[in-house]
Amino acid sequence: MIPPFFRRLWSGAELCAIFIRELALSSWSVAAAAFARDSRLSPAIIAVPLQLRTDMGIMTLANLVSLTPGTTSLHVSQDRSLLYVHCLDAGATDDVIAGIRETFEDTIKEMEQ
Repeated sequence: MIPPFFRRLWSGAELCAIFIRELALSSWSVAAAAFARDSRLSPAIIAVPLQLRTDMGIMTLANLVSLTPGTTSLHVSQDRSLLYVHCLDAGATDDVIAGIRETFEDTIKEMEQ
């Protein structure tokens, strides 16, 4: 069995790698949208249901979302169950929520345990 400290350390390293990948991919997408001749963006504000329960976990997720080009965290609901996110090019709401959950939230949840 892996001690909790090393499991959290590994999850933190994994989260850093995921963020760098997402930073590169979303930077490319935003640059392509900015220089496109025929821009067909669909900006939206999306309520993302949170599975995180600690203030540190929610803050980490909100900051990672804001640091990723094309998305900005706007507000956390009073009961800490929703994170409102502005997306430059939203597409399907469920896809945006799944993307945030799969890229950042699941890894942060591992660090909370």
